[in-house]
Amino acid sequence: MPWRLWGMLNTIRETIGLVRSVVIYHRGGTARRRTLDAWYRRFLGPGELGFDIGAHVGDRIASFRRIGARVVALEPQPGPMRVLRLMFGRDAGVSLVQAAIAATPGSVTLYINPANPTVSTASTDFLKAADGAAGWQGQRWSANVTVPATTLDVLVAEHGAPAFAKIDVEGFEAEALAGLSAPVRAVSFEFTTIQRDVAQAALDRLAALGYRAFNASLGESLAFAHAAPLDRDAIAAWITALPLEANSGDVYASLEPARVTA
Repeated sequence: MPWRLWGMLNTIRETIGLVRSVVIYHRGGTARRRTLDAWYRRFLGPGELGFDIGAHVGDRIASFRRIGARVVALEPQPGPMRVLRLMFGRDAGVSLVQAAIAATPGSVTLYINPANPTVSTASTDFLKAADGAAGWQGQRWSANVTVPATTLDVLVAEHGAPAFAKIDVEGFEAEALAGLSAPVRAVSFEFTTIQRDVAQAALDRLAALGYRAFNASLGESLAFAHAAPLDRDAIAAWITALPLEANSGDVYASLEPARVTA
């Protein structure tokens, strides 16, 4: 296939993928927005700062802003960043940063899934884990681009320490947390059942930073799986025991246990 035609097909796939993402993540109307906002009020309040690391098409940015929080939003993909600039580019309470997150500043190769940009990744291990895995059939990372990379420490130095940092970077979560040298009040990171080792490494880093209270939410349930916070070993064991079909979720860690209590 000629390269020009291949590029056109990727552009079409990317456009369709972006529209799909906007529909999926911004659907649900008032009820969905209220549920999302009630969930994040556990971690953020008016005037506080939230980091959205892996902002994609901005449903979490929108929620943080409805709460009244200021937002630093990181997104490395050109397509989603165009969406974010259209939606939030004139909002003085939102700082948009087009970069990936990493353990050290520099650059990374981003592997883009044009049809499903929410699973684009900087992790080659993630690509290997997804290859042939149940639930991941048909996913194709058919484009790649070199993008700037920054760290959580750099963002803190530039914008201040957040009250809450949400990290959703498709298998690069442990790398992201390796770039944080001091704890913030609360943090979340996504995990998948095809890469439980990444979750374990992320938990190790959070424990080293001083976090002792953990909980988790499966998928997009926006509900804690445990009535009371668990310690690092207990939440790690829970992730290990999950069936493959659980697919993904988010771990929440807080310096204040009440924030991760159901």
